[in-house]
Amino acid sequence: MHGEYKVPGGKLVVVDLDVRDGRIASFRLAGDFFLEPDDALEAIDRSINGLDAASDSAAIVAAIRAGLPEGTTMLGVTPEAIAVAIRRSLSRATDWRDYPWEIIHDAPVSPNLHLALDQVLTEEVGAGRRGPTLRFWEWKEPAVVIGSFQSLKNEVDPENAEKFGFQVVRRISGGGAMFMDAESIVTYSLYAPGDLVQGMSFADSYAYLDEWVITGLKAMGIDAFYQPLNDITSAKGKIGGAAQKRLGNGALLHHATMSYDMDGEKMVQVLRIGREKMSDKGTTSAAKRVDPLRSQTGLPRAEVIERLKQTFTGLYGATVGHVTPEEMAQAEELVRTKFATPEWLARVP
Repeated sequence: MHGEYKVPGGKLVVVDLDVRDGRIASFRLAGDFFLEPDDALEAIDRSINGLDAASDSAAIVAAIRAGLPEGTTMLGVTPEAIAVAIRRSLSRATDWRDYPWEIIHDAPVSPNLHLALDQVLTEEVGAGRRGPTLRFWEWKEPAVVIGSFQSLKNEVDPENAEKFGFQVVRRISGGGAMFMDAESIVTYSLYAPGDLVQGMSFADSYAYLDEWVITGLKAMGIDAFYQPLNDITSAKGKIGGAAQKRLGNGALLHHATMSYDMDGEKMVQVLRIGREKMSDKGTTSAAKRVDPLRSQTGLPRAEVIERLKQTFTGLYGATVGHVTPEEMAQAEELVRTKFATPEWLARVP
């Protein structure tokens, strides 16, 4: 069995192993990481060989730590990353390049239609009628998108939302509210089989699925990195955040919004952002939380998106795709029956 895991911000971890009588055997660790002393590699191999193949990540990490020589230095790799690679090999997880990816970047649609498309396209991937897809959103009207489990009244000031023309909508994934002024943000959705993140915790999968974005932002001159659980950030401040939804049919929705040109003062009037939430982010002013992509790249928004497409295609390969008429019809029906209904918006009043 073979497993690989690219450590976000680190190096590639590669494992090969057999399973005999329910135990890991013939285990070998490799990769482009740095490890001292030299015999630490053999020590890790010895620690893993003989482990129950049903061991969870915590048990694997404990075995590795217990077997490391005193004073071991690990650069670009951690015991946790090795455990992820092992679990991915045992579960026969897939990799990005195992799939023919499509990139969709169609004409603007309404906020609710974007949310409905997220559900439809994820379902289509799970049913095998669509291959894994990356979709960039376009719209020309401002909106606040609240998480599936957020309280409507606690998150949004309705009077100011109406005053500034912000439609309030609710998505199917969890997480926090997204302030999405027209053409001032960069939003994308990934629709993928769950096998792509097999063997990973939710926390690991967030960084893994956005690693290509970090690569793309760095290529544009941004000192970008991932901040657990779900923030894309930089040395100059937060850029955006991600959310996920895993469907019962095995498909995964992962989407993220990054600010291109945020009006922070307007945001704090439309969103009810409490002191506790702000103190958790280590800031005192919501208007200063998100450092726009425009100020860090000097590029037009459209060029930022094009460069992100190029990064994804260069890393994983992809062809140009579009939402099909059948998928659009399904999404429009979902808007009518679910996303545009008062019952859905106020599911958590």
